[in-house]
Amino acid sequence: GLSWVSPRLSGLALLAYGAGFMCGGLWLGWPRLTGPDWGELTFGDNEDTREATRRALAAIRRLVNTNPDRRLSAATGTKLLNLCDAIETMLAQWERSKVTLSIEDTFHARYIALRYLPDALKSFWSIPAQFATTKALANGMTAETTLAQTVDELGQKVTQLNDALVAHDVQAFVDHSQFLSEKFGRKGSEGSDGPVALN
Repeated sequence: GLSWVSPRLSGLALLAYGAGFMCGGLWLGWPRLTGPDWGELTFGDNEDTREATRRALAAIRRLVNTNPDRRLSAATGTKLLNLCDAIETMLAQWERSKVTLSIEDTFHARYIALRYLPDALKSFWSIPAQFATTKALANGMTAETTLAQTVDELGQKVTQLNDALVAHDVQAFVDHSQFLSEKFGRKGSEGSDGPVALN
């Protein structure tokens, strides 16, 4: 079920915890920062999943490339761009294979780009830049390091989903090849009196 979400995305809770310090930071005189337009990463439940995912990945790539307030290190930015590429690859494989995934995997496949990753980025950007890169959270890591870890965990899930889709398609290919071999190969030719001449 959704048991994967809580432990694997615990970084989201920690990012939200860190965001709680924002008010205190502003009270102490930290400047109010202008952040991304999160409307690009907000989606309705009734939207077309394919189109919404395309827009989400495009918005995430723009966010990484513009990097408002220089929040992202080069390494984390690269991780995010690689994750966007991996999500596209996985969704394309899913569309080609027409595999029926489990309810849990279908949920994850749809919402990694539409919920999990946008929520992680929104939580991260709500934390003042100085705090995000220098102050340790409850997990002993900075918010920026926690975001990088969360992206790694999402990437692992995307890889798992893609591998499952490929494995299904490989098995389908093997099964069909075996069927053709049995029907038209050596076994299929047993009992034949030899080649038949065509006039």
